[in-house]
Amino acid sequence: MSDTITLSRDPDALTVTAAGTEIARYVLRPDAPAVEAPKPFLHPLRTLGGAPLTAVRPWDHRWHKGLQMTWSHVSGQNFWGGPTFVRGSGYQRLDNVGTIRHERFEAVVEGDGEAAFTESLAWTTSTGERWIGERRTHRFHAADPARGIWALDFATSLTNVRGSALELGSPTTHGRDAAGYTGLFWRGPRSWTGCDVVSATGITGGDVMGTRSDWIALTGQHDEIDGGATVLCFAGTSSGAAPIRWFVRSEPFPVFSPSPSFDETVVLEPGRVLDLRHRLVFVDRMCASDEVGALAAEFAP
Repeated sequence: MSDTITLSRDPDALTVTAAGTEIARYVLRPDAPAVEAPKPFLHPLRTLGGAPLTAVRPWDHRWHKGLQMTWSHVSGQNFWGGPTFVRGSGYQRLDNVGTIRHERFEAVVEGDGEAAFTESLAWTTSTGERWIGERRTHRFHAADPARGIWALDFATSLTNVRGSALELGSPTTHGRDAAGYTGLFWRGPRSWTGCDVVSATGITGGDVMGTRSDWIALTGQHDEIDGGATVLCFAGTSSGAAPIRWFVRSEPFPVFSPSPSFDETVVLEPGRVLDLRHRLVFVDRMCASDEVGALAAEFAP
């Protein structure tokens, strides 16, 4: 039986509590410079024991915000934040950084050991044009204090409202090798630098970059408090033509993204919808590879 999970709202954020711990805070209206492509994000994420699982505005990439949904290359627009990778020129500061704005909640529910909220969002370009209408759901569930585990299901539907086709890509589709970051993106605490990375295929470490795998897991240690934790993420599904590939690093900082356009551009025609589904599991201890495999089998979507 899962422990009770509750939601509380204020004008700028929604807080998720399980087993007496605030395990997540969803920032609805971030106060961020335009260059950081302001957008809603989850930070902090915590284990049931209260240990931190995300970083926000790190000095190396101020636009990295906990766990966030975004896209680095959209028909010349940058909803990621920061500079844009340009083929033949490298990273350039361009006047092309858009925003993703929370418009309204469609549903906020609690009960039966879980809590969820569904919202509508608008993706607006640097010139004020609304290109994407999004319907996004976060579902928090499976909180088990005895095992130190909780899970998050993330689902989104991106609708092209531009009136012409959208090309959804990444720095890799624009010429930078092994930089296919886009979609759902996690930035871990600085203390997780050099953390262990394993995948369902048995590939480990930096070799996971760009591969296809049902899941990956990162295991790292905490600063200030003893011990560590494990974050398990399932690749999930994409309705796009390109397969989901993993963007993942533990050096020089810990990040991952189940990228829906790692090295292949996804073309979204006017009025068409791109659906993405992912699951993450957060464990309040450092799991060995065999335990991660067992958890992956248990929590497989």
